[in-house]
Amino acid sequence: MSLEFARRIRDIPVYPAADGYALPEEVAMLASNESPYPPLPEVVQAVRRALAGLNRYPDPTNAALRARLSRAYDVPANRIAIGNGSCDILLAAGDALLEPGAEVVYAWPSFSVYPHLAASTGATAVTVPLDDEDRHDLPAMAQAVTVATRLVIVCNPNNPTSTAVPLAEIAGLLEAVPRHVCVMVDEAYCEINVLDDPDASIDLLAAHPNLVLLRTFSKVHGLCGLRVGFALCGAEEFRTAVDQVRQPFFCNSAAQAAAIEALEHGDEVTRRVERAVAGRLQLEEGLRTLGLRVAESQANFVWTDLPEEVEEADVVRGLAERGVLVRAGVALGRERALRVTCGTPAENERFVAALGELL
Repeated sequence: MSLEFARRIRDIPVYPAADGYALPEEVAMLASNESPYPPLPEVVQAVRRALAGLNRYPDPTNAALRARLSRAYDVPANRIAIGNGSCDILLAAGDALLEPGAEVVYAWPSFSVYPHLAASTGATAVTVPLDDEDRHDLPAMAQAVTVATRLVIVCNPNNPTSTAVPLAEIAGLLEAVPRHVCVMVDEAYCEINVLDDPDASIDLLAAHPNLVLLRTFSKVHGLCGLRVGFALCGAEEFRTAVDQVRQPFFCNSAAQAAAIEALEHGDEVTRRVERAVAGRLQLEEGLRTLGLRVAESQANFVWTDLPEEVEEADVVRGLAERGVLVRAGVALGRERALRVTCGTPAENERFVAALGELL
């Protein structure tokens, strides 16, 4: 006799995790939107100091990290939520806001975790197609809001398509959405978005208590392995609610220490953004030289369409055989496409050459 699970388990999609974590280091890891550069030595030292206290639980209130983020972003500490990666806060928001009969609105294709929210809570997912340029169609999303809507998610820049919408358009969406509906702007890649000042969206919090800005230390700070994210909230009630539905001690001591130290090195973040943008331009130029359409990226990855005469699976497999790992579009919401993370210049060149051989 097999175990009997809750019905919702059948509805929750399996996260499409990338391959390659057990492969040799010489493989070009361009599948997971990670930084190709390691954390700063000062951050590593902060983690080492934290290891001496591993016999104690981490601070469950994340007080020091929230205070440091408050100084960095001029948002009150009681309106800052911390998470085991930004996904932790995202899933907790689903638990706190959604239930059977409620609706969550988001674009598609977008971040692969969004479908988990409705499936795990019994709510209804309302997906709005991207426009012809692979961007969010914010007017259509506003029209999709009903009396049942509890949460609207805007991934900006969007994962997997790399595109972004201007902040003025997001402000327009906020004006159109009722105040009791939470609007979450997932800004995991905001530092790399050159359409607007990365911190300009913070000014919207004062006028919109229903706004939540979701951010992470995983990308430009290079802390994927420690999993630490945060949310800047328009109202304290959101932070209280997401903390209430989670287990205690959701952010470990090493992650808190690393994040606090990382915030001291803004100049290094600027340099890493410059390298990411240079890598993005290198990939875009290489792909266009191969005759491929590339979405207008504002992230540390690019999204490209494959020719109709080739099979996506064959291309992904052929790249892996040549030591390059990328993400197949079929796993991310659209067939016959590739999502490619910006690596080092040598890794980017290796990818373009390998793809040229296959095409």
